[in-house]
Amino acid sequence: MTEIDTRTLEVPGATITYDVRGPLPTLEDRPPLLLIGQPMSAEGFGTLASHFTERTVVTYDPRGLGRSTRDDGVVENRPEQQAEDLHALVRALGAGPVELFGSSGGAITGLALVTAHPEDVVTFVAHEPPLIELLPDAEHVNAATDLITRTYHEKGWGAGMALFIAQTSWQGELTPDFGAEPPDPATSGLPVDDDGSRDDPLLSGNSAPVTAYHPDIEALKASPTRIVVAVGVESHGLITWRTSVALADALGVEVTEFPSHHGGFLGDEFGQPGEPLAFATRLHEVLAG
Repeated sequence: MTEIDTRTLEVPGATITYDVRGPLPTLEDRPPLLLIGQPMSAEGFGTLASHFTERTVVTYDPRGLGRSTRDDGVVENRPEQQAEDLHALVRALGAGPVELFGSSGGAITGLALVTAHPEDVVTFVAHEPPLIELLPDAEHVNAATDLITRTYHEKGWGAGMALFIAQTSWQGELTPDFGAEPPDPATSGLPVDDDGSRDDPLLSGNSAPVTAYHPDIEALKASPTRIVVAVGVESHGLITWRTSVALADALGVEVTEFPSHHGGFLGDEFGQPGEPLAFATRLHEVLAG
């Protein structure tokens, strides 16, 4: 197993913790491979990184999440700000432009990075970015998200997560009656009791700027970065499949299918494994061009 070198980086308003697997400078002048998520931190990429031992892999915790702290007085997760953190991280690596795999909200951070600093990224694989504003039913999806947040604050994590699962499992366009009959958390094996916590980065509303992000399509198309829009084959018809197709259409590219679902790269990190070996094999193929 490749040794992990954990480092910190001071940026305005935060201290970023990141992990380097492999040498810097990199072997054979290959660019480092950055694996990023949002609101997931580096811990979710351990299995995927283990399938890239032939090269240098970097993971990180976004500001305010996991091991990365923030003292900017803000609780919201903002793609543009996180893109600047990543820009500082790329510079700190001192290995030139990187290859970037971003999943979910991490894919949106990657879009913001390529928009602001296209010189930082050679190839960017955007895996199922939840760009809600690109959807024809954005109004209904946003209303459903607001309902999830309210439910979380009123009834706790289990009730909020049950609604979130219902939203992310919905096939096709969302209808205005979503949530009219709230699902029972116990049906999904979720806790019914409220533990009183209200700081979940996914349900609290702190990540609302992520799904509200409007990509600058013209800037992305003009970028020298090769952009690959990736979707899991099991996500067909779901919200993040539809947002990915909408992004690909706007960029004038085809979506690239990957094995499994939205978390297809996961091993046993969170008890919902995908197909990490097949996923890594596909990512190797895509990065090779």
